[in-house]
Amino acid sequence: MKQFRSYHFPPLHQFTTALPPGTTGPGNGAGSAEEWQAALADGYRQGQREGYEAGLDQGRADGYPLGQSEGLQRGIEEGRAMALEQLEQIAKPVDAMLKGLKKLKTDLRAAQRKEVVDLVGKIARQVIRAELALQPVQLLTLVEEALAVMPPSREQVEVFLNPEELRRVLELDPKRAKKWTLLPDPALEPGECRVRSGDHEVDAGCQGRLTAVMDQVRDQLLADEEEEEA
Repeated sequence: MKQFRSYHFPPLHQFTTALPPGTTGPGNGAGSAEEWQAALADGYRQGQREGYEAGLDQGRADGYPLGQSEGLQRGIEEGRAMALEQLEQIAKPVDAMLKGLKKLKTDLRAAQRKEVVDLVGKIARQVIRAELALQPVQLLTLVEEALAVMPPSREQVEVFLNPEELRRVLELDPKRAKKWTLLPDPALEPGECRVRSGDHEVDAGCQGRLTAVMDQVRDQLLADEEEEEA
């Protein structure tokens, strides 16, 4: 709260002493009363001027620190706002770059995951082919596993095999092969076979099993990647 300095009017005797020679105070004639009133008016104006100057000085003294504090606070707030705006402008290309790097990382991991799955699939196919080349009768084990999940039927069981593998199976294990009707199918790749019983038919070959295994490997790699990112 601003404080004002009170003004004290000077004592009246100084106006009477300041009158021109030959004059007296009020009540000693018309001329002396007019002079006394004039002196009183001069004193009032002087007091008003001194009071104004004193109030102005006091107002400046009180207002300067307050104005300085408000100006400093406003300057800090405006500077902060400008800094935040500039920082936001600077951060936009950085954010875009980080998003691009994140997408690149995701794409790279996806490509690596696909390469791993493809490599595992190629190795698995080569191992299966080598194993079947040495022991083609293992196809009959696949036939037995397929029949175990099929509905029971009194119909004759037909097994379709690649012609070359069918020949070797009949040579290596003719007794076991007589359990079903083995038929050649040139459209089947080595390691593939189809089992049909009545109205039911299943793919008992290696490719279907390998595809299921590769799907599990792919899902596991994806789950591991999501766990690492979390």
